[in-house]
Amino acid sequence: MTKKLPVCITLEEFKLLMKHTKHIHHKIAFILGFGAGLRISEIISLEQRDLDFDNNKILVRQGKGSKDRIVPLPKGLKQIHLQHIPIKCGVRSLQRAFKRSCMLSKLLEQKPDIHFHSLRHGFATRAIEQGIPIHHVRTLMGHSNISTTNIYLIANPKDALHSYEELF
Repeated sequence: MTKKLPVCITLEEFKLLMKHTKHIHHKIAFILGFGAGLRISEIISLEQRDLDFDNNKILVRQGKGSKDRIVPLPKGLKQIHLQHIPIKCGVRSLQRAFKRSCMLSKLLEQKPDIHFHSLRHGFATRAIEQGIPIHHVRTLMGHSNISTTNIYLIANPKDALHSYEELF
């Protein structure tokens, strides 16, 4: 069985995507996906009481596998955004809004396989790029098995390539 690498969104692509997103509730959903690594179902289920601005964290209740976890509050999320939580959108509606923004920003042309979950992939890849240890990324992502998280090391082999350059 072949396993494809995840399609990730970079910070620059995320900024471009946000410029081409019209509705505030869509922007908030995208911020939560990219800035906190939330799954689309977790974004839809989020309630105001789950966001802790004092401690900069979000409680994800009953995520995949019926597990709770704590994730960081994205820097782009402001208290004024609370009025839009819970997100008044369904899964399909958010997926369509994401595709529309990708089309308008020309991201869809560059990455035809891009999808809403690419925001979450971008979060994990960026966390690893910034030097967050893999086991911490695993915890933030809510993965049961570290091998699931390791795909982000393979998707971005920058450190491995750097080691090669230094040692060979």
